[in-house]
Amino acid sequence: MTTTQVRVALVTGGTAGIGAATCETLATLGYRVAANFCGAEDRAAAFTRRTGIRSWRWSVADHEACTTGVAAVEAALGPIDILVNNAGITRDASLAKLSPENWQAVLDTNLTGCFNMARSVFQAMRVRKWGRIVNISSVNGEAGQFGQTNYAASKAGILGFTKALALEGAHAGVTVNAIAPGYTDTEMVRVIPADILPSIIAKIPVGRLAAPAEIARCVAFLVAEDAGFITGATIDVNGGQHMG
Repeated sequence: MTTTQVRVALVTGGTAGIGAATCETLATLGYRVAANFCGAEDRAAAFTRRTGIRSWRWSVADHEACTTGVAAVEAALGPIDILVNNAGITRDASLAKLSPENWQAVLDTNLTGCFNMARSVFQAMRVRKWGRIVNISSVNGEAGQFGQTNYAASKAGILGFTKALALEGAHAGVTVNAIAPGYTDTEMVRVIPADILPSIIAKIPVGRLAAPAEIARCVAFLVAEDAGFITGATIDVNGGQHMG
């Protein structure tokens, strides 16, 4: 960082996978980092013991919980300068087998979660004339994927949300960007059946999954002090799998 001010970063879904790697990368770079989580408390506690990064539990799908959670983080660490909307879930099924409940659950967490969290920090960022929001989309939000109409719709929606919000923040020094990772070595990808994963990797020109740290480095680039002219952009980090 090129400023003497220590920026506060909040990463949703921050205790595992891409979120955990992002928290650790930003902490190493000198940011004051908070991790949000909604899942297992024992995993979050282990993450905090290992990294020293504090974690707070709430569901990003719950607007009131987001407001309360943000207030708790800011009371502990100071105003949030950087928001990384990383929290996401899958409930995969072909459309004929996809229940309305699983459609809505994915939209509520992946897309509405971005709205809930951004709404909790955006106005204060505008008042302070500085802010960074990074929304984690997906290659499948750009290219689609069989059995993921809910997930692909939510991740595609993030891209439109990013572009529109970028226009609202630009004059106030608040940038809003998206990253669309390809298949990454996380728990979400590890549940893919072993007989299917090789066929997915075969379609990735670099011939492997991404490491979570590779996505985290892209986040670090976008939230930097000198990244203020990059807004409304989507950065693809997919090993060449999709070139939109």
